Amino acid sequence: MTITEEQPTAEGFDPIELEILWQSLISTVNEQARALQRSAFSPIVREAGDLANAVFDRRGRMVAQAVTGTPGHINSLAIGAAKMLEEYPVDTLDEGDVLITNDPYKTAGQLLDVTVLVPAWRNGKIIALFGSTIHHTDVGGYGIGAGGRDVFEEGLWIPICKLLKRGERNDDVWKFILSNVRQPDHMAGDLHAQMASGEVGAQRLNTLCAAHGLDDIEALADEIIDRSEEATRDSIRGLPSGTYKSSAVLDLADGSKIDIVCALTVDSDAGEITVDYDGTSEASPWGINVVMNYTHAYTTFTVRSVLNPDIPNNHGSLGPIKVKAPEGSIVNAVSPQPGTARHVVGMFLPNALLKALAQVRPEAAMAEGSGAVWTMQVNGNHPDGSPFITAMFTYAGGVGARATKPGLSACSYPTGVSAVPIEVVEASAPIRFHEKSLRPDSGGAGAQIGGLGQAIEFSVDTDKTWQLNAVTSRLADPPLGVFGGESGATGSFLVNGEQVETQARISLSGDDVIRLELPGGGGYGAAE
Repeated sequence: MTITEEQPTAEGFDPIELEILWQSLISTVNEQARALQRSAFSPIVREAGDLANAVFDRRGRMVAQAVTGTPGHINSLAIGAAKMLEEYPVDTLDEGDVLITNDPYKTAGQLLDVTVLVPAWRNGKIIALFGSTIHHTDVGGYGIGAGGRDVFEEGLWIPICKLLKRGERNDDVWKFILSNVRQPDHMAGDLHAQMASGEVGAQRLNTLCAAHGLDDIEALADEIIDRSEEATRDSIRGLPSGTYKSSAVLDLADGSKIDIVCALTVDSDAGEITVDYDGTSEASPWGINVVMNYTHAYTTFTVRSVLNPDIPNNHGSLGPIKVKAPEGSIVNAVSPQPGTARHVVGMFLPNALLKALAQVRPEAAMAEGSGAVWTMQVNGNHPDGSPFITAMFTYAGGVGARATKPGLSACSYPTGVSAVPIEVVEASAPIRFHEKSLRPDSGGAGAQIGGLGQAIEFSVDTDKTWQLNAVTSRLADPPLGVFGGESGATGSFLVNGEQVETQARISLSGDDVIRLELPGGGGYGAAE
């Protein structure tokens, strides 16, 4: 859907001009994202697209997002940027100032995700802000795993502050950051990539304003956001009012289980949907707790993907979808509850929510999938004693089948992150892959078959002890089918053929072989 489709003509913008401006704005943030991917040091950003880019108006409202990125990052950024501007309002910023934070409870839920906000200036005034959130390789602390006992053990916490002041480095901030990470050159490189991509966006936006005679984008932002909100409310008004309840069970490597309980309420008169997670499990002692921003991000993405995914994703289209969760629960974490591996629960939420949505729109239903990507991080020492640490590398299982299509294999809904090529992983550390293949018959049978999981086997060529941070799930309870479809296969996480039964970091030797067998997706409908 274009921004002008099936909408009345806006006062001050004729439909053709508005569509040109909208497409130009999308091109601007896409160019911002491309610049960030091309210049990033972190392989998970450069190769897998684990990032978010968006443009905000002076009021901190997300107007447009780049196509590249993950829903967890993008929709968390939509809230996080506004929180950064609460502390540093636009009228208090000087030209050349750049803001930074990785506050997990105000942004994307883990310390490794760093958000940078670059103002765009025109004629001595801020006309917009370009935000980016990316997954950095390292911020000190525990690493990308679930073993941190609280947020302070998980790494360096950067409060909302100025990374640049009037175009110059804020030296004390840079010293604090780079003194607390294992690879300061990589951290500095990624921060510069974020700032540079924001500058690319600012330059492109100034070119757009000059070409169309605009002093700022406030009126354009109002029009885009208002139209997106009204289109979303119209989609909701076509649904039957009522409350639809559902749940799903997530099991983890240590044998613990998490109940995700949700109630989806449709108010077709107001054109609003409320999702309430009351009844969901309490917070975990492991670092898998999800902050409200991240819960909101994957909830709104799931609802919008079933409702009307063609409507632009911005402040307006997100507004009619309300999210509630008990404070301190596993889906509304508070400080100092740990959350570095919050994706394992956050990406699982759609499995419960889709069941509720299937009661509203059964034709758009999808069987349960594997859920979160499995994440790995390897660190140790080279023969000369120098340290190595990989960026997070991820693998996906099977996606659940749909009414008219089988599930996708080795591809995870709801995230948009792709796998880092094994050649890149092997180049970053002495890792050797033995196998990477699809798991035959791992998808659930049905009228439509669930997607296949995959098998990965690797070892580390070293004479020294090395550490593995691994976050896995769905090892005991399989992804369920829907409407008579059968369950997909469960996963397994093996070291030398023995099942691993912990979520903590483990120490291994060069003789150890790790094997990952990821779950398959559930089937849709009874097989004929």
